[in-house]
Amino acid sequence: MTRSSHQVSGLPGFKSDRATLRLSACRRSRQGGFSLLELMVVMVLVMLLFAVVGVSVSRSVAGAEIRNAARDITAGIRHTRGQAIVTRQQQVFHVDARNRTWKASERDTMELPDGLEILLETARSELTGEDAGGIRFYPDGASTGGRITLRAQEREWEINVSWLTGEVSLDRDI
Repeated sequence: MTRSSHQVSGLPGFKSDRATLRLSACRRSRQGGFSLLELMVVMVLVMLLFAVVGVSVSRSVAGAEIRNAARDITAGIRHTRGQAIVTRQQQVFHVDARNRTWKASERDTMELPDGLEILLETARSELTGEDAGGIRFYPDGASTGGRITLRAQEREWEINVSWLTGEVSLDRDI
């Protein structure tokens, strides 16, 4: 009976301590690594994560460009209105939708970044071409009024100018 207590799996000459070590070593080697399938699944998940992050970053950049352009145009319109009041002369904020440019009073012509589209709605008397026109401001601060729309992909921002007061407002992501 003593001999059977030292045998493992019916093999003579093995002590139970050695057999336990060998069995635990076999178990560790089988459980210690990852299969090729598991590695492939992880790689696919990582690639999907990078794709989602890439799309998110590109949307953020487009959003920042349209937001900055809208703020610049709003500042230009307000500058034009201020110049009309200070100089006590009519001033016009110009927009050329075909060339994607705009010009505030006494400032250089500015061009929109690639991927942005600009549209102008104004009084018929202020149109200077098929895709160009302006918003006129009077010495009392009033204006001919109008709306400038900026588009980038599916985003749209509107800059509204009140005809009565000349007040300028910016509406985000319509």
